[in-house]
Amino acid sequence: MLKFHSGQFHNLQIIAVYSGVCKVNAAIAAQVLIDTFHADAIFNGGTAGGMDKNIQLLDTVISDKIIYHDVAEGILTEFHPWLENNYFEADKNLLEAAKKYQLTSHYPIHFGTMVTGEQFIVDEQRDSINQRFAPLCVDMETASMAHVCHVNKVPFLSVRSITDTADHKGEENFSKNCRTASRHSAEIVMGILEQLSC
Repeated sequence: MLKFHSGQFHNLQIIAVYSGVCKVNAAIAAQVLIDTFHADAIFNGGTAGGMDKNIQLLDTVISDKIIYHDVAEGILTEFHPWLENNYFEADKNLLEAAKKYQLTSHYPIHFGTMVTGEQFIVDEQRDSINQRFAPLCVDMETASMAHVCHVNKVPFLSVRSITDTADHKGEENFSKNCRTASRHSAEIVMGILEQLSC
């Protein structure tokens, strides 16, 4: 039920897919990219809710580490995939390319922790997640794609632009800012890819 788009970008072969919302849909898309298209690396572009007070509307967060906020402590360290801790690390080479791109970006970019869970975060949940993880942003897909990439040993990086914050909250702000934030995220992913194609 997924539609994949294939094309050339500079000297890179690109496969693009819209995974849809939630962890399982994102994981399905990532595994198909790996199994069917033999992806050398996976980028997760999209939108997120800002969690850190310094993250503003339409800023972009790039992952350096990623964690589920709704998976119990020990599940991923005591059972498959037996992580050393509960975090998935972004690929160092992809991060390096992203940091090079940041020097010329027209948009504000921040590097830090992303959290993922199966819900749109509202006021009463924000403080608890911030206290536990101190993330820059929250979404519903990134950790699941990082999880799939970790198990398959495929480099991964997430690029998420902000649609809502503690000061500009609610699904109405998500809806209002989704298109612009998505465009920012896509442009930044393409800018990073251009760094990789050099």
